[in-house]
Amino acid sequence: MRFDPETLKFDANGLVPAIAQDAETGDVLMMAWMNAESVARTLATGRVTYWSRSRQAFWVKGESSGHVQELVEMRLDCDRDCLLVQVRQTGPACHTNRRSCFYTAIREGEEVEIMAPMA
Repeated sequence: MRFDPETLKFDANGLVPAIAQDAETGDVLMMAWMNAESVARTLATGRVTYWSRSRQAFWVKGESSGHVQELVEMRLDCDRDCLLVQVRQTGPACHTNRRSCFYTAIREGEEVEIMAPMA
C-alpha cells in the first residue's frame, strides 16, 4: 500500500508530533511538529523537515546550524497520530548544543541536568 501523508491524524492545526531518534543508538533526540507537506518533503529529500509553529515556516533540520538529520526510516504509531523519525544526526540535535533536547531529569522532585553541551 502506497503511503499518503494525508492519511495521518493531524491535530486542529494540521500538525502531528514527530519524535526524532538516533537510528544507531536508539537515543531520543528531540520532538517537533510536522504537517502533511513537511512529511512529504522529508520522504522526498531524505532531509528531515519540520514545521516551525513560531515562525510558521518549514524548518529543514540543520539548514542553518549544520546539525543535519538524515532520514533513515519514518514510522507511524498505531493511531497514525504520531511519527517516529529515525535519523543519522550530525552534531547536536538540541539548540542548546546538547546531543538531545531531553537533558533534564526529575529526580526526587528536583530538576537535574544530566547532559552537558557538546564541545
